[in-house]
Amino acid sequence: MHEFAWVPTPDQAEGSRLRGLLRSLGLADLEALQGFARTNPGPFWEAAVDDAGIGWTRRFDHVLDETPGIEWARFWVGGRLNLSVNAVDRWALSRPGQEAVVWEGDDGAVRSLSWAELAGEVGRAAAALRALGVGHGDAVGLFLPMIPETVVLFLAIARLGAVVCPLFSGYGAAAIVTRLADCEAAVLCTADGMVRRGRPLPMKATADEAARELPALRNMLVVRRLGEAAPPPPMTAGRDRWYHDLVPAQLPALAADTAADDTVMLIYTSGTTGRPKGTVHVQGGFPVKATLDMAHCFDVRPGDRLLWVTDLGWMMGPWAIAGTLTIGATLVIYEGTPDHPGPDRLWRVAARHGVTVLGMAPTVVRALMRHGVDPVRSCDLSRLRVLGGTGEPWNPDPWRWFLDEVGGGRAPIINYTGGTEISGGILAGNLLTPMDPCAFSGPCPGMDADVVDDTGKPLRGAVGELVLRRPWPGMTQGFWRDPQRYLETYWSRLPSLWVHEDWAEIDQYGQWYVRGRSDDTIKVAGKRLGPAEVESALVAHPAVAEAAAIGVPDPIKGEALVAFVVLRAGVADGPGLRAALTAAITDALGRALAPKAVLVVGELPRTRNAKVLRRVVRAVYLGADPGDLSALENRQAIDAIAAAH
Repeated sequence: MHEFAWVPTPDQAEGSRLRGLLRSLGLADLEALQGFARTNPGPFWEAAVDDAGIGWTRRFDHVLDETPGIEWARFWVGGRLNLSVNAVDRWALSRPGQEAVVWEGDDGAVRSLSWAELAGEVGRAAAALRALGVGHGDAVGLFLPMIPETVVLFLAIARLGAVVCPLFSGYGAAAIVTRLADCEAAVLCTADGMVRRGRPLPMKATADEAARELPALRNMLVVRRLGEAAPPPPMTAGRDRWYHDLVPAQLPALAADTAADDTVMLIYTSGTTGRPKGTVHVQGGFPVKATLDMAHCFDVRPGDRLLWVTDLGWMMGPWAIAGTLTIGATLVIYEGTPDHPGPDRLWRVAARHGVTVLGMAPTVVRALMRHGVDPVRSCDLSRLRVLGGTGEPWNPDPWRWFLDEVGGGRAPIINYTGGTEISGGILAGNLLTPMDPCAFSGPCPGMDADVVDDTGKPLRGAVGELVLRRPWPGMTQGFWRDPQRYLETYWSRLPSLWVHEDWAEIDQYGQWYVRGRSDDTIKVAGKRLGPAEVESALVAHPAVAEAAAIGVPDPIKGEALVAFVVLRAGVADGPGLRAALTAAITDALGRALAPKAVLVVGELPRTRNAKVLRRVVRAVYLGADPGDLSALENRQAIDAIAAAH
């Protein structure tokens, strides 16, 4: 008999929210639940949102409308709801004095907001944004560290019926410009800076540099985070406002009566080619999916305290805000790195604030493992009951270390994979199903996932494409102003199947595994990065004629960035030039995305129609089989890449 690495206790299984959903539908097990969801999607999703406690200002007339085609399916037809009402207002009425948000700074300073305080802050921030001209459908950029004001502003934008555009706090100006120009954001919310490893890092200067290339930007709202720790940044008259001066003067704004299909968020994700894709998410989509996954996969409930190591620009940042607060749990956020001022920092934050659900990318676990077990064992983590991991594949040793040392062998690791376009997970663990290292128990409840060959035929015991056969709440409503690219990206390869571009496998024990991306997207420490963004930064340098970027395995980050460049005629290679090219990437995309190496080659492998074959570049660099080379125009380029490192 197969021995699983983790098996739920009767108390864990029978007391779980997922078991409660099964009972409400009169179903015996998870297999029956998934079968019911496939054959009765309307009744299933209605039962799921009611079980998760989603509230409506007007209940929907119909759960699902597929008449526009599966690619454009609409949920909650006729329904009206607002994220800020679900995530703030109702809890401010029923539990005003309880903690809603707890924050710990890089220096150990702590701030918290009760539900009543959070409601007041969100209402006043919404009024302040409205005073700056923000209205229904307007895009607002959020370039902020994970601080309480970030949570407030995210919810305040949703409260107005406006559109949040979250940005990674480590972005350079060029990356900000690309995204905010695409959505024509009129307002950018930023901070004077953030603190990392005891050092103040400016953010306003980066925002100012970006603003010079954003003609549609009218206002910048600046949070005073650094205060006296750094000189105040210059403020542009008529454009810039201090958050702490403007917000307290406002009377709280009422929530807009938004429809379920009103856009609430544009979050950008990078593919293998072209500009970043603005995935469109709606009030009845992303917040609902985040809440359902938290409730039925992670078993989050009112009274829990969730900490996810993330940034606002990664889907898990908005996911943590929307899902945790909609459930009525406490959101714990912190500033800085997991190992500063010491290797026990993350564990002490979790212990100090009584965290019950703790999630992070495997990268973080791999990095903290190097410090040994003493930092973990010095902290009381007995309140932890669920662990989470997402963003990249696990390795067995870190997975077991996380389970045994952090979770004490009792708290399951809910492995979780999906994407920005999904609003959360396709596959996950749960509290009903035994788990093996690095595996997923199966599809998230209601997600009709499968593994298929290149004709769409189901596969078992072999690696194939991860696909979805049915729509779900949270499915992106296309790419911003580019519907054709959306259709080509997910719906063009196999008829009526969402092809997620992940390689996956289902083993003989029913455990699911993701084996890697089936495209060229690079994932550095869980952050998706399109080669085109890196290549654009390099080609902008006067020394570079062509460039190709790849991701290569990295023991800490999961993947590291390696770039190849072809120099312009007459330009000499040398350490100084490579340092300058490295700086060009970090200036454009941020220090967190700094390359492992920039290598100079005479030419890049390309097809006869001039398309660079990045898969060949990656394979040759790693010494692997480059596969079919029938389309390769210049075989000599392979030797150039092999000799470059």
